[in-house]
Amino acid sequence: MVTFRALGPFGAISDGETLDLGGQRQQAVLARLLVAGGRAVPVSVLIDELWPGEPPAQALSTIQGYVSRLRRALEPNRAPREEAGVLVSAPPGYALRADVEDVDSWHFEHLVKSDHEGPAMTLERMETALALWRGPALAGFQELAWAQTEATRLDGLRLLAVERRADAALRLGRTGPVIPDLEAHASAHPLREEAWRLLALALYRAGRQGDALGALRRARETLRDELGLDLGPALQRLEQDILVQSEHLDVPDPAVPDRPAGGPAGPGEVALRVLIADDQALVRTGLKVILDSEPGLELVGEAENGEQAIALVQSARPDVVLMDIQMPRLDGLAAARRILAAEAPPRVIMMTTFGTDENLYAALRAGVSGFVLKTSAPEQLIAAVRAAVAGDALLDPAVTTHLIAAFAGRRDPAAPEGLSDSDIDLIKLVARGLTNRQIAMTLAVPEQEVADEVTALLRGLGLVDRAQLVVLAYERGLVSPGSPGA
Repeated sequence: MVTFRALGPFGAISDGETLDLGGQRQQAVLARLLVAGGRAVPVSVLIDELWPGEPPAQALSTIQGYVSRLRRALEPNRAPREEAGVLVSAPPGYALRADVEDVDSWHFEHLVKSDHEGPAMTLERMETALALWRGPALAGFQELAWAQTEATRLDGLRLLAVERRADAALRLGRTGPVIPDLEAHASAHPLREEAWRLLALALYRAGRQGDALGALRRARETLRDELGLDLGPALQRLEQDILVQSEHLDVPDPAVPDRPAGGPAGPGEVALRVLIADDQALVRTGLKVILDSEPGLELVGEAENGEQAIALVQSARPDVVLMDIQMPRLDGLAAARRILAAEAPPRVIMMTTFGTDENLYAALRAGVSGFVLKTSAPEQLIAAVRAAVAGDALLDPAVTTHLIAAFAGRRDPAAPEGLSDSDIDLIKLVARGLTNRQIAMTLAVPEQEVADEVTALLRGLGLVDRAQLVVLAYERGLVSPGSPGA
């Protein structure tokens, strides 16, 4: 039996002995198959990802040679004509066959994502999961993009495991021992609001109310200095609860069992309130199923377009909005900008079927807290929600990191210089023939505010009337004759 290690220096062990896996590029073949999680990786992908940009002329035969030598190292007693059982052929490429427990990164992810029966079991599993780490994930392959992406993903899960371990310990009444760990965790990752929540709660339960409020002040200062944001809804509620010494903050009774996974939040627990905005009923239904199966998430409303989303945010006050990037009447990006411009806005996660460069760039400029593909696994969507509430921004692994560098600092080439995103949204609505009253209803703002903004736009662009503004919108490609409502 062979066990594989990726949570630290890469390697494989058999019968207590570390196997010789050859040079770094040969090891990278095995590491790439491990990252695929048992799925087949085409040879063409292996070539492109092992030699980014300039593969050698003999890349195919080189890969075949690497695989042959790795098979001998992994299964030294296999007969010459016997089929490989670990590194197997899976046309048009290869795959790694191993049990979940035999690959430390697979085992770790399974422990973190599996449902747990009560805080005691959660604490035990998180301890086991975190003990698997021996250093940075996939150490030695940092120069390869796929390894960087996977290492980042695994490290995100590690931070989640740290927080779940602390949460379980607090629910068991083990307050004192977790405070030093949470202090270090919050200091190392100051944008994770969940880290501050747990630290403040632990300090309060230890009889240190002043220190608990101090921790939340530090969180507020950090978020304002780094992101220009105030505390999220969960931390704001906790701050108020500490000030009034709410009873539900006290140590829970260990005799009271946890609620089952997938159920609603129990007494004293604050569920994350989620709003879904998508024009496709089938997508909304699928998202509701995912949210219903995840503990601590509560669906508070559904919207079919951006206009409805703005109105529901104002009435339902969700913590997170899952927003389709393209919707009728008012698209998701324009709605997200309006929502995020309001006081104490929720987190907004953009969803799309196509992870195009343009969509990602526009979403990042809008200030969203996540960008996910609708085709992603449910776990990815839940991870995006958790990350957003914790103060992070999660990009779907399918959207590679080079997109961020490619678009950093770029302006929309179709937009006139000097205009904000809100100005561009307003121009599009004017060009589609909406009156000031209709625009005000669409954006959920006073009609006079719209009139003033339109007047300011005309003055700033040197235009005489709305007709010239419409012409500009078409000339710059902001709208086209086939656009909805044009």
